[in-house]
Amino acid sequence: MTHLLGLDIGTTGCKATLFDLQGKLVSAASHEYSVQFPKPGWAEQDAELVWDLAQQVMREVTYKSGQRNVAAIGLSVQGEAITPVDAKGNALRPMILGMDTRTVEQNQWLEEKFGKKRLFEKTGMPIHTINTLPKLLWLREFEPQLWKEAERFMLYEDFLIRKMTGESVVSRCLASRTQLYSHQEDGWSVEVLEALDLDQKRLSVIADSGFAVGRLHRKISDAIGFAEPPMVVTGGHDQSCGAFGVGLTQPGLASVSTGTAEVVEVALASPNVSQPLFEGNISVYAHVYKKLFVTMTLNHSGGLLFRWFRDTFGQEEIREAQTSGEDAYQLLLANAPEGPTNLLVLPHFSGSGTPTFDTASKGAILGMGFTTSKAEMAKAILEGLTYELRLNLDVMRSGGVQIDELRAIGGGAKSDLWLQLKADITGTRVVVPQVTEAASMGAAFLAGQGAGLFADAGEAVNQYLRFGKVFEPDNRRVKQYEEKFALYSEVYPTLKSLHHRM
Repeated sequence: MTHLLGLDIGTTGCKATLFDLQGKLVSAASHEYSVQFPKPGWAEQDAELVWDLAQQVMREVTYKSGQRNVAAIGLSVQGEAITPVDAKGNALRPMILGMDTRTVEQNQWLEEKFGKKRLFEKTGMPIHTINTLPKLLWLREFEPQLWKEAERFMLYEDFLIRKMTGESVVSRCLASRTQLYSHQEDGWSVEVLEALDLDQKRLSVIADSGFAVGRLHRKISDAIGFAEPPMVVTGGHDQSCGAFGVGLTQPGLASVSTGTAEVVEVALASPNVSQPLFEGNISVYAHVYKKLFVTMTLNHSGGLLFRWFRDTFGQEEIREAQTSGEDAYQLLLANAPEGPTNLLVLPHFSGSGTPTFDTASKGAILGMGFTTSKAEMAKAILEGLTYELRLNLDVMRSGGVQIDELRAIGGGAKSDLWLQLKADITGTRVVVPQVTEAASMGAAFLAGQGAGLFADAGEAVNQYLRFGKVFEPDNRRVKQYEEKFALYSEVYPTLKSLHHRM
């Protein structure tokens, strides 16, 4: 039987996941790797080590499953990271990762050169340290010798594709996360490259996601254990692959992925660079599916805040969970009050994400009294995180973005209480896809299209995608939370000045 392999390259680890042609997960293997922080604000990674471990997890999943007939490999990768490579495709320095914040001065230059709004309208990416463009400006200024020596500058996707096939190709999806891509030109921006003094030949060729680049080198294929070299196919940004894996194949559908952070992706028919999205710092880039686009919002805290609360205040529940086999999070919420709590939690424990992107903002818990319980605090944290979700949805909707349904994935999708809160606070239906590895599956199905096994990867995903629970907004709760949300909307503006002085 023929299988498809999704190769997921994250910030702290890689995973190879094997699927059959009906989307059933056959086997998976993963390996962690580290991020180096050589100076304050810097975040780098050994790209050659990541490539070695990517081969290792593909080898492990092949031997673990006993399935050697793999038709194609699709890639789901972290965005924005960049490294210069030599003529053989070897990295000349560690990858500079998206989380790296060394480029404040370069972003000031970009603002003066282009203007914040004009650059956003051109590229769909707000000026921010996450982007690839300011990282390249930094390399040109501070590592001029490497800048001259480099044959190309590569993201993780084209770096790995070059290793696997010898070709320098990157997906439109990932290219459009760099701030070097112009939606109007449907390719690398001539104006941006001129400002950077970078020849387009030093970047990879852009192709649609699901494009068959070429077969895996025979020597690598044999070492991994494949029966024959699989086709290597473009995938894209991991968040877009994950959204595709849960069926975001038409405008109006949104995914909310709640892990350490919480990320929302909404499918669009065209790039929406309206004023509300610009003011809300919401990126707009090419989706992995056909000619759709996606918006992306980010809450840095996400599940990390709830985990902090569990680890700090939930030792009793942790011990009980170890004895009973129950979930410590569920135990913390077991006695939570019905309806809205009396608390307001501002979940900016590591600054705020979209729409404010205020790194100086702080967390806050308002409304506590002697009757406040641990369970009420636990629920209030989930409410605060969901109010932030509502803020982002409201910004997008005010900019003309249609959002009909939220598809919930990640650890946060295991809590019925939290999912119902999402429905009640946002007034939007929430559904839970029965997918455990959405990003890998999205990449694998794109690989199937590239290998000619699917005429349309999106139709194949929707054919085999199944859903579990559905959470509809409760009209009574919606009204109650509308009043609480109005109060919550005043918290950040009220505390902003104080937090900036702390």
